[in-house]
Amino acid sequence: MRSILLRWVLSSVALWLTTSLVGGVSFARAGAGPVLITALVMGLVNAFVRPVMVVLTLPLTIMSLGLFLLIVNALLLAIVAVLTPLQIAGFWSALFGALIYSVVNMLLSSFVKPSDKVIVVERT
Repeated sequence: MRSILLRWVLSSVALWLTTSLVGGVSFARAGAGPVLITALVMGLVNAFVRPVMVVLTLPLTIMSLGLFLLIVNALLLAIVAVLTPLQIAGFWSALFGALIYSVVNMLLSSFVKPSDKVIVVERT
């Protein structure tokens, strides 16, 4: 549970850094609340919508040697922007924002070691 909360906070930091670095990506309201909500929605969209989009766009991804995944990530960021106070100026802002968010989130997550705990349920 602590690992999930830590990853959520790291995702929030990555999102905040993205809005600081990319000019066309910002929040409608200031404060930590919109950032935390947006990070939560981003995690849910990445968990449920991204796999479907990746499978549906697999032929384009193969033909582009994986570069089409950048477009998929930009579309996912645009979906999150519709659902949250995140504001995106246009496609290029979404593309650069998704790229920066992915890199920063990957770098921050590299400092968190995965949980080694395994839950075993035994029937008696």
